[in-house]
Amino acid sequence: MNNGYVGTILRVNLKTGTILKEPLNDKNADEYVGARGLGTKYYCDECDPKCDPLGPDNKLIFMTGPLTGTAATSAGRYNAVAKSPLTGTIGAANSGGHFGPELKYAGYDGIIFEDVSDHPVYLYISDDTVELRDATHLWGKDVFETTDALNEECGSNFRIACISAAGETGCLFAGIMNDKHRAAGRGGIGAVMGVKKLKAVAVKGTKSIFVAHPEKFFEVCMDARAKLKAHPVTGAGLSAYGTMILVNIVNGVGGMPVANGRDGACYADADDISGESLTAKHLIRNKGCFGCSIGCGRLTEIKSGPYKSQGEGPEYEAGWSFGADCKINDLGAVCDANFMCNQYGIDPITMGSTIACAMELYEMGAIPEEDIGFPLRFGDAAAMVKATEMTCKGEGFGKIMGLGSYRMAEKYGHPELSMSVKKQEMPAYDGRAIQGIGLEYATSNRGGCHVRGYMISPEVLGIPLAMDPLVTEGKPALLKTFQDLTALCDATGICLFTTFGMGLPEIAGMYREAVGSDESDEEVLLKGERIWNLEKQFNVAAGVEKDTLPPRLLREKLPNGPAEGKVNELHTMLKEYYAARGWDEEGIPTKEKLTALKLN
Repeated sequence: MNNGYVGTILRVNLKTGTILKEPLNDKNADEYVGARGLGTKYYCDECDPKCDPLGPDNKLIFMTGPLTGTAATSAGRYNAVAKSPLTGTIGAANSGGHFGPELKYAGYDGIIFEDVSDHPVYLYISDDTVELRDATHLWGKDVFETTDALNEECGSNFRIACISAAGETGCLFAGIMNDKHRAAGRGGIGAVMGVKKLKAVAVKGTKSIFVAHPEKFFEVCMDARAKLKAHPVTGAGLSAYGTMILVNIVNGVGGMPVANGRDGACYADADDISGESLTAKHLIRNKGCFGCSIGCGRLTEIKSGPYKSQGEGPEYEAGWSFGADCKINDLGAVCDANFMCNQYGIDPITMGSTIACAMELYEMGAIPEEDIGFPLRFGDAAAMVKATEMTCKGEGFGKIMGLGSYRMAEKYGHPELSMSVKKQEMPAYDGRAIQGIGLEYATSNRGGCHVRGYMISPEVLGIPLAMDPLVTEGKPALLKTFQDLTALCDATGICLFTTFGMGLPEIAGMYREAVGSDESDEEVLLKGERIWNLEKQFNVAAGVEKDTLPPRLLREKLPNGPAEGKVNELHTMLKEYYAARGWDEEGIPTKEKLTALKLN
């Protein structure tokens, strides 16, 4: 089966140096699609859920989707799959840019990395030539330095995915960076790469990807692109202001957490760190990933003040974590912290949220100043930037922050002040002001995450239907559908942002014409449900904690804003959600459900 796929998986044993080329498992590709789904299936078939995330038995899998690198809209995604060292869940970190398509152009749907090297290495791929090469000279270099060095060493046409010092030294939220600024960012998959002594993958390809029905495929792809162009979010808003356009929108419904969620969810200085301000003051130009028709990326520059620097971003979540969550309204400081996260390859959501948690712990006297080395108070932009740099470089108190907010807060006696689910920090939406996103956080298979269903779409943006963010009715069933659709979207290799302007018919249509399927839309969506349940199966076997939220969201009423007095009503939604999924009352997939999905 080569329609949409290229038919070959690379298997690399880092201990022995053995590199094998094996045929793609066609049955699994049909049932799990690709990228997040197929990578997770390979992983679950080959790895013990109880394995140590930082041990030799934890495999690392790079996987593309059947639409990756094709004419499908925004089809530049790949997933990096491993057991997450931050959460202990199945981790599937999604990244865009150009690395995924290049891997397919070289002739490979994915790479399975096994065991651990005894010295730093990188994987060199140039079409049929695949070699493990020494990377001792690259060890310790940051993302930008590594990318530049490999472009000089291998050639300027290579696409590079790599880690920096954060991944090498075990920061539990280190990511894998490709094309310098694109990130497989959440869950600490970069730390898995680091412990394996795998510094980078450099790839160049000159081959083609074939689809089953070229003319019909082109037709459905152009239809999808037309829908995205016509939609106000994907056709204008994200292009003009990037994801930071959400700052004033989310703040307007009282849903942007402030000061680690302590001071409510309505930030008086929101406009100072908004997409409108970023565009007016710092934008050089917008930027898109491979095949992108949206162009939400930002190339920005800070030209004045103490933070003179240039880079990409920030995205809304990073802008919030370094901004409102730390009570910072200095956009230059926010950008500078975000640029450092790109340079050193760490997740800015967890980074900013961990700093906010540390600020609260410091202000209440739980963390002594001598442990940090300087005062760390809400509103102190210089302290926030310094804390980010220390963590990026693994220096001093940065080593403790590099464990994430949960382990840091636990060390100082207050794990309840970590705004995380399953030890991964929740993003930039308060689950008290936006009820459905709270349920999404609680049930996410990789810990606190907004892109495993994105209930902000109906609750705040009114897409594809408007739902009152303060009510719970109808949200569990809709979330289940959104989660399945997101799993399918991730598996195909297209960008989640396309779902603002198109839906299942377009995604299923592109998939069908690429691979040559005659399945209905509902049958294609069932693959997303299968992926979700497979992930849940792994987490149950791994002993991951049950679905819940931080006590703050369940017990502390919002003190201000449109949602004043609200807590998240998880207890009223969870039972209905489990019923919609066909799981038991404890949130465990039933034998009947697993049988129906061919999972047992």
